[in-house]
Amino acid sequence: MIEVPEMIAESGGTTLDLCYQCGTCSGTCPWNLVRDFRVRDILTRAQLGLEGYEGEDLWMCATCNACVDRCPQGVEIVDLVRTIRMLIAETGAAPKTLRAVLGSVQSNGNPWSGDAEARMGWAQGQPVRLFDGTPEYAFFTCCTQAYDPRNAKVIRATAKVLDAGGVSYGFVGGGEWCCGDAVRKTGAETGFGRLAAHNIGVLNDLGVRRLLVPSPHCLNTFKKEYPDLGGKWEVTHVVELLRDLVRGGRLALKNAVPAKAVYHDPCYLGRNNGVYDAPRDVLHAVPGLELMEFARTREEAVCCGGGGGRLWMEAPVEERFAVLKLREAVAMGADTVVTACPYCISMFEDAKTALGLDQVRVADVVEIVAEALQAH
Repeated sequence: MIEVPEMIAESGGTTLDLCYQCGTCSGTCPWNLVRDFRVRDILTRAQLGLEGYEGEDLWMCATCNACVDRCPQGVEIVDLVRTIRMLIAETGAAPKTLRAVLGSVQSNGNPWSGDAEARMGWAQGQPVRLFDGTPEYAFFTCCTQAYDPRNAKVIRATAKVLDAGGVSYGFVGGGEWCCGDAVRKTGAETGFGRLAAHNIGVLNDLGVRRLLVPSPHCLNTFKKEYPDLGGKWEVTHVVELLRDLVRGGRLALKNAVPAKAVYHDPCYLGRNNGVYDAPRDVLHAVPGLELMEFARTREEAVCCGGGGGRLWMEAPVEERFAVLKLREAVAMGADTVVTACPYCISMFEDAKTALGLDQVRVADVVEIVAEALQAH
């Protein structure tokens, strides 16, 4: 009989045996800002045979990668959590909310229960160009921006900014499905494989060479996970391109955007992909904007709490990381929280509503840029 640790290793969690129970991961995890939580216990149970996973602990991980960054043994803890979730999910023990999300992905190609045929509905009559193989970039729309009304504002602003910068790009056009990041992180490996195969087929058939993405989750998945499955493109996040456009003088940011702003580092843009300077360089170029930093920033930044499927799971208000960060922003005197991730936008908007902080604005970097371009 195959032992559980061997099953985990065969399923992708090959670094489990490296863990020597030092507890660094538990001390690093942002959950300990709001409650007692020990990542180490998850690994211990895995080493002992997966006993004791009846509770919610396994599904609390937001895959922020902070523990991975600090692990002295190089244990890929997020991969291990994903693998353990996969084994547990096979028994039907995944949370009900996640089962509903995965059902939507299976039937609609997205986690938002949105009609697959309406993926480009965010455009609302706005003229957009579709990728036909000739533009430099193919733009892959994040599901959250395609179907969530708040984030749809961001993608509309993105189209305007890219057009203003003279970027050669075209939208994939609605045939794409979810990139599968959250799907895979919840343990639905088969579902992820189905999504990846579909997207790779669509993008390769279109002749895509360079992929432009607005979501750090898409960035991470396309750069690090799709290549092993046959999807090999140069992948760029929108903020990286914006910095090049600003530096090259292709975006004239002439209109003042008076704001005391603090930038939140998305985990999948920062810790997972090392993109820290690009968004800050863009924001520093916006006239009238004063940019501040959270006490814990860049590599030390506290997660918004939306990764790993947590975007669709509830948490008490006092246990929401975005709530903690909004309160910190207010205490700093900031009137705007800026980020570069649709998941973060959603989490901060929800936190803003929960706290009744109407005076605080949540914005994407590209929305700030769009305002700096507009005439007043």
